[in-house]
Amino acid sequence: MKGFKTIMLCAALSGAFTQVAQAADQFVALPSYRVGAYAAGGSGFYGGAIDYFNLVNANGGVNGVKILWEECETEYNPSRGVECYERLKTKNGGATLVEPLSTGIAYGILDRVAVDKIPMTTLGYGRSDAANGKVFPYIFPLITSYYNQAAGMIKYLGDKEGGYAKLKGKKIAYLYHDSPFGKEAMPVLDALAAQHGFELLKIAVAPPGNEQQSQWLQIRQAKPDHVILWGWGVMNSVAIKTAQRNGFPREKMLGVWWAGSEEDTIPSGDAAKGYTAMTFNTPGNYPLIDDIRKKVYAAGKGNLADQARIGSVYHMRGMTMGILWVEAIRTAQEKFGKGKVMTGEQIRWGLENLNIDAARQKALGAFGMFPTVKTSCDDHEGSGAVKVQQWDGAKWKAITPNWIVGDKALTRKLINDSSMAYAAEKKITPACM
Repeated sequence: MKGFKTIMLCAALSGAFTQVAQAADQFVALPSYRVGAYAAGGSGFYGGAIDYFNLVNANGGVNGVKILWEECETEYNPSRGVECYERLKTKNGGATLVEPLSTGIAYGILDRVAVDKIPMTTLGYGRSDAANGKVFPYIFPLITSYYNQAAGMIKYLGDKEGGYAKLKGKKIAYLYHDSPFGKEAMPVLDALAAQHGFELLKIAVAPPGNEQQSQWLQIRQAKPDHVILWGWGVMNSVAIKTAQRNGFPREKMLGVWWAGSEEDTIPSGDAAKGYTAMTFNTPGNYPLIDDIRKKVYAAGKGNLADQARIGSVYHMRGMTMGILWVEAIRTAQEKFGKGKVMTGEQIRWGLENLNIDAARQKALGAFGMFPTVKTSCDDHEGSGAVKVQQWDGAKWKAITPNWIVGDKALTRKLINDSSMAYAAEKKITPACM
């Protein structure tokens, strides 16, 4: 496990120091990963979250309550993730939030967090059916789940062809990470393929994805109209470079948002130019990012060793998680007592009653950085909106000016069907808390 920190992961990153926990600190658990095949994603994401926590603390905390955190290295390994969760959950009076950034780990602690009354966010990943808060009261797949991302992908590809009707007879290859993460979107893609008459060609890639020659041979022979790259880590740059070698246009590739970061495109070199990917963050600079540079990094408290990564995709995604957590704590305090440390149960209520509208985003210096979010017992996701971004050879640029929402009637039905089946299996009586 990484050493106890409230400011940074380790001194090697950028001059960290240790802060003594105070009675009025809000303790949250970060089962993170900074080493291994997926280190780039983990370091950027958790770095962004910690930078935001440091900014909040520098500004006086949440009505005076400072954020306290501890990391535990999971290496993106499910069994290590469960161990880290068990290790962190009782620290400092008890963890009140957790975010593992891993579908495998999230599945591993899914039942535990409800027993422990520690809300878990799964920001843009994990079980899509956890959007039903009547069945999963302590799970929050915030902003957009895999179901709604997949639906948004098909909406975008349909619009690109001239409408859903134009997808009939088209062929879409689904190149996916052979893991629970890679398989999560399949119910939506299967349903949309049946509904709109396109052929879905599923091609698995064994993790971590260094070898894809046989998969791209299949793609070359099948000649699909589009390739959806549902990848993670090194799999993404290998896919982009292999697509170039096989003469497949990158403009016809559409990546999941875990295949849409600088860490995917920069190592791919010229092969990435024109490549598109989904996102729930709009690329660009924001007053919030300027504040983090001025108040966090200028004070020597920044979490990223490489400051060129400030404002990058993963860093921005981590900041978004930080905003959602802090706003949940703030919302909980409005009901249960300003200036008080909230329990996990109270923060669960805050997460279920989030309302981060455009006005609140502006106040935070993050207007348009992510979709507006409004949660409820019925909807622990709170949005379902996505954008498409394109790599121009140097940076990401949003190519859909407005947020895209796919077939939410379909995804809601699938969410309800799946969550109710889970409730029956686990003998859960669905109800709002």
